[in-house]
Amino acid sequence: MSDSFSPIAIVGGGVGGLALALHLHQRGVACDVYEAVAEVRELGVGITLLPHAMRELASLGLQPAIEAAGIENYESAFFTRHGQFIYSELRGRHAGYPVPEIGIHRGKLHKILFDAAVQRLGSDRIHTGHRFVGVIPGDEDVTIQFNGPDGQARPAVKSQVLVAADGVNSAVRRLFYPDEQVVFTGINTWRGVTYFDPILTGKTYMRIGSIETGKMVIYPIVDQVDGQGRQLVNWMAEIRMEGLAQNDWNRQGRVEDVLPLFKDWTFDWLDVPSLIANAESILEYPMVDKDPIPQWTFGRVTLLGDAAHPMYPRGSNGSAQALMDARTLADELAGCAGAGSDPIHALERYEAVRRPITSKVVLTNRSTPPDFINIKVDELTQGKPFRHIDDVISQAELRQISDDYKKIAGFSLDALVNKG
Repeated sequence: MSDSFSPIAIVGGGVGGLALALHLHQRGVACDVYEAVAEVRELGVGITLLPHAMRELASLGLQPAIEAAGIENYESAFFTRHGQFIYSELRGRHAGYPVPEIGIHRGKLHKILFDAAVQRLGSDRIHTGHRFVGVIPGDEDVTIQFNGPDGQARPAVKSQVLVAADGVNSAVRRLFYPDEQVVFTGINTWRGVTYFDPILTGKTYMRIGSIETGKMVIYPIVDQVDGQGRQLVNWMAEIRMEGLAQNDWNRQGRVEDVLPLFKDWTFDWLDVPSLIANAESILEYPMVDKDPIPQWTFGRVTLLGDAAHPMYPRGSNGSAQALMDARTLADELAGCAGAGSDPIHALERYEAVRRPITSKVVLTNRSTPPDFINIKVDELTQGKPFRHIDDVISQAELRQISDDYKKIAGFSLDALVNKG
């Protein structure tokens, strides 16, 4: 088998890898995407695209397709596990951002990116059924080894650059950090989708409760799904429990594992047990991340997205940070393309910009994530009901918690509107 050649090889055809390919194509830089699965299907549950994520996707011309496939969030609202209101704020365009905040099925988002990549780069540049198995560094290129779905070796690929966008369990990252483990602190999550009547505005992103005693994140992702006014509502349940074993990555979740944790959550505005019990599907995941690492770039190999900075799925920030990685790296690679400069320096400049920022987001998602609002109120009330939230904490203090997270994550109104 003779080696093929790709100027830039992207290992992993998820959100980050496909966005990088589209950005490079937009800048006139050739690349190839190598994805492990043989067939791309619409899998998974919901995802929220915050304004900084939407800004990146809009720059690729994908905003109309994404808006058509999802639901634009009007507000974000926080409640205690007793169903009592804590705080709310307008989101996306309703809060003055130039782009919307969208809830969408993850599989639909992935399909929009994948179809755009096939159309723009050509199907011969998108290689499915290529599972990464190794890389051999050289002075002027790297040789990348793949297996097919049957486990048989594929022809090797020579490339000037290998970008690893192969997710939280990155096989490329494992070569450089072989003894690394994911960090699990006893929090398991279950994600489900349910056909349900619109909740509150029908465009509200809800956080209810906190991880110590049970938390739900709920938002709609598809409107008018059945001719009866119902929506496809995405929900995530999470809880920290002593001695809890880590969920398996590849197992379907079970209603009987989740429902008992939230059996009493029946409010005058939402019946949570009904939402869980009537789920169309449930997936289970451990809530894990990895400690920030001191180096992403190793010669002609660099990391991107979850392969570089796996973070807790709080604040809808994993995909946003991967999209920002993709645009930053594409700019750096385009800047050296055709100029005779070594792309290694482009990889190093990309890392110098993105690694400190994402390391801070990873640590903030552990310590003071967006649902720190719920955690703070739980602490102040010792988990008990209150007469009115103003008796506990002011709306201004709660707004400050929200604004501080936006600044760290890169989607404060000032950052996206006044500074572009």
